[in-house]
Order: sequence, then C-alpha cells, then structure tokens
Amino acid sequence: MKLAARAANISSSPTLAIDSKAKQLKAEGVRVFNFGVGEPDFDTPQHIKDAAIEAINAGMTKYTPAAGTPQLKKAIVDKFKRENGLDYEPNQIVVSSGAKHSLYNAFQVLVEEGDEVIIPAPFWVSHLEQIKIAGAEPVIVMTTEDNGFKITPQQLEEAITPRTKVVLLNSPSNPTGAVYTREELERLGEVILKHDNIVIISDEIYEKLIYDGLEHVSIACLSPELKERTIVVNGVSKAYSMTGWRIGYAAAPLNIAKAMANLQSHATSNPTSIAQAASIAALSGTQQPVEDMKKEFVKRRDYMLERLLSIPGITCPKPNGAFYLFPNVSSYFGKGYQGKVINNATDLAGLLLDEVQVAVVPGIAFGNDNFIRFSYATDMNTITEALDRIEKLLSKLE
Repeated sequence: MKLAARAANISSSPTLAIDSKAKQLKAEGVRVFNFGVGEPDFDTPQHIKDAAIEAINAGMTKYTPAAGTPQLKKAIVDKFKRENGLDYEPNQIVVSSGAKHSLYNAFQVLVEEGDEVIIPAPFWVSHLEQIKIAGAEPVIVMTTEDNGFKITPQQLEEAITPRTKVVLLNSPSNPTGAVYTREELERLGEVILKHDNIVIISDEIYEKLIYDGLEHVSIACLSPELKERTIVVNGVSKAYSMTGWRIGYAAAPLNIAKAMANLQSHATSNPTSIAQAASIAALSGTQQPVEDMKKEFVKRRDYMLERLLSIPGITCPKPNGAFYLFPNVSSYFGKGYQGKVINNATDLAGLLLDEVQVAVVPGIAFGNDNFIRFSYATDMNTITEALDRIEKLLSKLE
C-alpha cells in the first residue's frame, strides 16, 4: 500500500535507534550506561504531583478548552511578564501536549510547499523533520565550535532568500547547550527586521537550565517589532522534570495563536486536564527544586567536561545551558578496533555501545557526524564508570 509523500519523507531517528538497541541489551540483562536520554533524571517535585492529585479528586477529568484552561493561561501570561518582560493576552497563549506539539502546530500554520525555513545546525532532530512534514524546505546553516555553535548575522543574511518564511532559534540549544546573549540576539533581530514577512520560532524549552551566571533572553522581548514577528515556544518538561506530563505552550501574535488553536482543536482536542492543573503549580509555585537540579547539573557537566577534555583528541566547547555535552570526536576517524573501522561518529557510537555498553547519540541526528551527544541527566556513579570505559576503549584504537 502506497503511503502519502509526507510519510515517506520522514527520516528514521538515529536517537531512537541507539535507544532501542540500548533497551534491548538492558532487557538481556546487560548493564547499559545510557547518555542518550533527553530528560532530567529527577522526580517531578512533590507540590506539582500534589496539585495533580487534588485535580483528580476535584473531578477535573473532563475536556478543557482546546488551547488550555483559563487558569493555566493566566499562569503562563504571568510567567512571561514576571520572568521575560513580555506582555501577552490569554488568547495569545496556546497550551499543547508538549513543546514538540507546540512546534508542530506552529510549522503547520506558518509554512507550506515553496517556503524555506532557516535552521542552524547542529539542530534538534525533530525541528528538521517537522519542517519537512509541513512541506517546507529546511535551509541548514552550519555553525562551528569556534563560534560557540551559534549562527552569525552574516550567515543569517546570506541564507535569507525571497522564499524565507521562518527563522528557527533554539536557546539554550539541544544538542550543543549553546546560549545566545542579548547582544547576539539583537544583531540577529536587526537582520530579520530588514526583511518583511519573516517569522521567528524561538524554542526556549531549556530556558531555566542556564549556568555560569548567564541570563536567558527571549528575542521577543528585545523590541515590539520583534515580538510581533516571534512565536515563543516553552513548556514544563525540562525545568520541572515533567517530561511525561506532556504540557508545552506557545505565545504568538493573535492571528497565529488562533490558527494554532484551531488546528489543535481538530488534531488532539485539549492537552490533559490533570497535567494542566499540575503545570499551574509548576509555574506559580516554589522554584527551589529547579535551582537544586541546576546545581547538580553544573556539578555533572563540569566533571564530564574535564574528563572528556583529558582524553587525547577530543575537543568540546563548554555548554552554558541545557544538559548536554557535544564533543568533537573526528580525530578518531580512520582508526579501528578489532577489525572495525571508525569512519564517523555513528560508527564510534555503535562501537561504544557494542564494546563498553555506553549509549550516546551520534551527531548525524543533529546535522554533523563529527560529534556525539552526551546527556548528563544521569547520576555521578554512572558518569564516572562510563567515562572510565570510554577512555579505556579509545586508548585501544589504532
């Protein structure tokens, strides 16, 4: 049976392939050191879980408005005002089943065949696939370690064509952990405002996971003109360790927000009622669990980065956000181990899993197969032993 072209154009996920193999080994009783997972290893804070239980007991188990409850929308509006200096009306907020769903809605209502979307690489794998599903053409702009994996104003200007409809920004970034400064965003904004009808989708899901004294800046807050051109996407998954609760949200100009809400009403109806109640507690309640999690992430990042940089041939910029390290492993290409030749990061990731049971994600998933991605959302004992295993294996390559 022939599938629709949109289905045939979706690429399989290298991330899921590694994860599937890791789970298979685990099911066979093998201890696997998994650095592929993109979720915090902390439990959802208790006050958030309590709010969900209260919602269940209060009978909040029915449909809600498709774009979210008035109470959650108010909490989101208040959050934007308090933390980002952004003023929105509740009808500009669309709550969805995760930030990924919010991004999907945005691409679906904004772009179509013939449009181009500028996407800096390394990129999150679903960003690329969602652009393709919407029928638009991804225009990939390759960033480098030297510029901190950030697109420059010159690169952006050179990538813009009359077909450009959207510029996608992700700060803090998955997979690199790069964080754009206010000045860097201002310079990108100047380029975008020179061109009519270009919309910015700003994926800010890792907003609260920023380190080293840096601040999160949303490009939407830099000027009224940029705010009117920007869809801000965020959610509760990463900051509050609520990945399974599936609540994301978008703030957008009114006509875009209405279109996203209409699309969602026919695709999924409303996001889960109980999870919405929990998200109010997350956004409006104590933020101490977030701070505690950040302190642990910094400890893990610093240890992992020091260990990785001590391995000959590996380079890795210090990530200022999210919970990923993205080291360059290309110095090992052309080497081999027991007859297996390493041609790229995909080969190296396979070798690490097969030989020392360490699961990482090859950079091809993010647009550059010279790198591998480590998530440090795991405990220190796992990190320590896994790095011992990696260091020992890499020393045997020749």
